[in-house]
Amino acid sequence: MRRGWLSAAQFEDAIAATNLLPGPGSTQLAIFCAWRLRGVRGALLGGAAFILPGLVAILALAAIFLSSAPPSWVIGAGAGAGTAVAAVALRAGIGLLPSSWERARSTHPTRWALYGAAGVVATALVGAWLVLVLLACGLIELLVRRPGIASGPLGSFALAPLATAGAGIGALAWVAFKVGALSYGGGFVIVPLMQADAVTHYHWMTDGQFLNAVALGQVTPGPVVHTVAVVGYAAAGIWGALLASAVAFAPSFSFILIGAERFDRLRTDRRARAFLDGAGPAAIGAILGSAIPLALALEETWQLAVLALAAVALLIARRRVVTTLLAAALVGVAIALAGGPLPQ
Repeated sequence: MRRGWLSAAQFEDAIAATNLLPGPGSTQLAIFCAWRLRGVRGALLGGAAFILPGLVAILALAAIFLSSAPPSWVIGAGAGAGTAVAAVALRAGIGLLPSSWERARSTHPTRWALYGAAGVVATALVGAWLVLVLLACGLIELLVRRPGIASGPLGSFALAPLATAGAGIGALAWVAFKVGALSYGGGFVIVPLMQADAVTHYHWMTDGQFLNAVALGQVTPGPVVHTVAVVGYAAAGIWGALLASAVAFAPSFSFILIGAERFDRLRTDRRARAFLDGAGPAAIGAILGSAIPLALALEETWQLAVLALAAVALLIARRRVVTTLLAAALVGVAIALAGGPLPQ
């Protein structure tokens, strides 16, 4: 706004609309601002400038952490930082609760609680199918309010898991698409989706490596969606990382390039608002619930102690996320250099 690219009202509409859309809101907002200034070419250039620094950084770190024989101190750093990720997820979810509750308490407080509980349970028990729970909660709220869901931008929006995808490039592209197109409510909602696919279903990574990936997504610039680049690297090397990143960020560019001119109407659309009022609480529940599988992935006793300290630092002392992750990484390095046990 200081440069006069957008008015205050236009910027407010952009924030509201990107919060209604699935995908990384910060990325979409950057693309929108660039689109307002220079159209399609501006959106492509501005979006790339926002994404690439973090992508380069996380790929460089992925090459180190996922090498065939990393030094013990590197393994320790990853194990330490990854340990704190569950606490970061809790903080992310708790931070979203007040504003969500404020919107819901006068209209649908009971359903809000049920949607949130559904997100927690789905994340803990059926992570790979979480997207269906998010969509179901949004559609239920639409039906309850009966604004007419047969038409409009949300009427045809439904996706189901691609059960027949092979464990190759097509599977990686599908996982990345889910990450980029269905991350309602914040980046951490995609964590259980990625964990179920990358670790449990396709076995591209171990639990420990996945925790490292999420930690790297937190300490590098840019959205948590960058984590999918590490998953792609584990699945198919550098080309897999680039493919996963391109597919994951493609929906954000598409949403802006196709719908930016309608942002002012999207903000006041009752159907969009109703859908998010159902999917949003479920997404927050999913973010909180993601702490469960992340904590269960810890293998060593000292990691549980580090997780407890990280939770105190983040939730009570209100320390910064990056500072806490780096401190946890240093603990892991110290344990590795002392010859302590490290996760496999």
